[in-house]
Amino acid sequence: MAKSEETLFPYGRAICYSGFRQGQYPGGIFPSYDQVKEDLLILEGRWEYLRLYDCDPHAETVLGVIRNEKLPFKVMLGAYIVAEMNNFGCPWGGGTYPEKQLELNRVQNLKRIHKLIAMANQYPDIICSLSAGNEACVDWTDHYVPVDHVIEYVKMIKKGAKQPVTFCENYVPWLSKLKPLVEEIDFISIHTYPVWEYKRISEALSYTKENYNAVAEMYPDVPVVITEAGWATNSNGRGIDPQNVSEEQQKTYLNDLLKWVDDQQILTYVFEAFDEPWKGSPEPLEPEKHWGLYKVDRSPKLAAKDLPVYKPMEN
Repeated sequence: MAKSEETLFPYGRAICYSGFRQGQYPGGIFPSYDQVKEDLLILEGRWEYLRLYDCDPHAETVLGVIRNEKLPFKVMLGAYIVAEMNNFGCPWGGGTYPEKQLELNRVQNLKRIHKLIAMANQYPDIICSLSAGNEACVDWTDHYVPVDHVIEYVKMIKKGAKQPVTFCENYVPWLSKLKPLVEEIDFISIHTYPVWEYKRISEALSYTKENYNAVAEMYPDVPVVITEAGWATNSNGRGIDPQNVSEEQQKTYLNDLLKWVDDQQILTYVFEAFDEPWKGSPEPLEPEKHWGLYKVDRSPKLAAKDLPVYKPMEN
């Protein structure tokens, strides 16, 4: 068995969950208790771990549903930290802000970290791990946070909560700028998206393995978890060749991915449970809207219809 997260968590199937439906969006209209309950009942029995991106009202509802309905999920909870530094290299030009906004963001990020700690202590039986942020250090991010600030946040979380702490990021920064961060976290969390890097489905799993192994081999004594890996089902051509995405290709990638990670016992959060129409541009075929295993109306795509059954090992 490859060195992984086995010393931290029992292996199980994992998926990223964000339940925003048509007309809903972070900071605006949030999914209701009943809507979240419907979602979690769809996911129950196929997935054991959920990843939530922010300690916002949506996360509060999800945790409340899990506790009240006695659902068998464990949660990775994140604090979605926002830009504290301009990133002039952001390819879509969204990474620059007035200095006053950056200062305000720093204050808001500290509040998010404190909220993350509070929620971790409120739900210690459900929240199994904590993330100090998401894709905030990669070169193309629109919400850049300096590595030394991420380290500061990690230290704050570890001081205030008992759960293992990580930071979720594309695999590339772990090979260079995030080396100082590795000394502070309990496990590494990487994202790997072959289709965003112009790989065809025939190359997908081998490229995912390459991404994972590059990081795991650099840090042989640190557990490595994949916190995002998935395949889109539509594209308007912006960043992803429409020929490289479809429900059939998503199904192939998911089946190949799960076969590999089940065998190697690599905790892997599939991206993602449901399509989210609020994401990306207004264009209907914007790829950001089409990563779910289920459509926004909760009907299953091919990958969800034929999802391989996984029987957890006895611990």
